[in-house]
Amino acid sequence: MKRPRPVSVITLKSSGPSSAKSHPYPRRTPVLALDFDAISVLVTTSHSNQITPADVTFARELAKEAAAFAAAVEHMFRSLPAPKETPK
Repeated sequence: MKRPRPVSVITLKSSGPSSAKSHPYPRRTPVLALDFDAISVLVTTSHSNQITPADVTFARELAKEAAAFAAAVEHMFRSLPAPKETPK
């Protein structure tokens, strides 16, 4: 069973020059850059040159959840009912 952890919520305004880009590198782990005007958040794995199965699992989960997040934002923007939650 997972231990409860403190939760932090970071709200970054996407108005203005905002972007999300993947930066692959030939000799180190890729970096996902989330830019919000003057703030940047960089996401990468813990090792600079070694990818583990856990890193692959995390990256795939991140992509899946980002797609679900985008769909929920678009539904809200278009005033559609929110998609039903899927059991985990």
